Amino acid sequence: MNQERRRFTRIQFAGVARINGEIPAELIDISLKGVLLARPEHWSGAINQTIVIEILLDAGAVIRMQGCVAHREDTRIGVLCQHIDMDSITHLRRLIELNAGDPELLQRELAQLGT
Repeated sequence: MNQERRRFTRIQFAGVARINGEIPAELIDISLKGVLLARPEHWSGAINQTIVIEILLDAGAVIRMQGCVAHREDTRIGVLCQHIDMDSITHLRRLIELNAGDPELLQRELAQLGT
């Protein structure tokens, strides 16, 4: 039985991302704690490998996070965020705020990041 252990809301967000600044990948969803990407065909990253993800937003904004590959499947890569700069977290927070529809949920999740 596969129990859901996520504590952070995932926002389905179709977008363009880059792995390590050069490998294009399709963004499937995003949360305050990480991203889910479609695995590029010839990318051979390993579990626990540290990578940098850049998510390209409208108007030239970029969410940039350093993370590790938490899981890898045939078609998907789950990345756990380990570091995100202040500008990126501001963009990410706004993106989640606009798409989650529940400001109180966002505040609870932000509080969890501090613990």
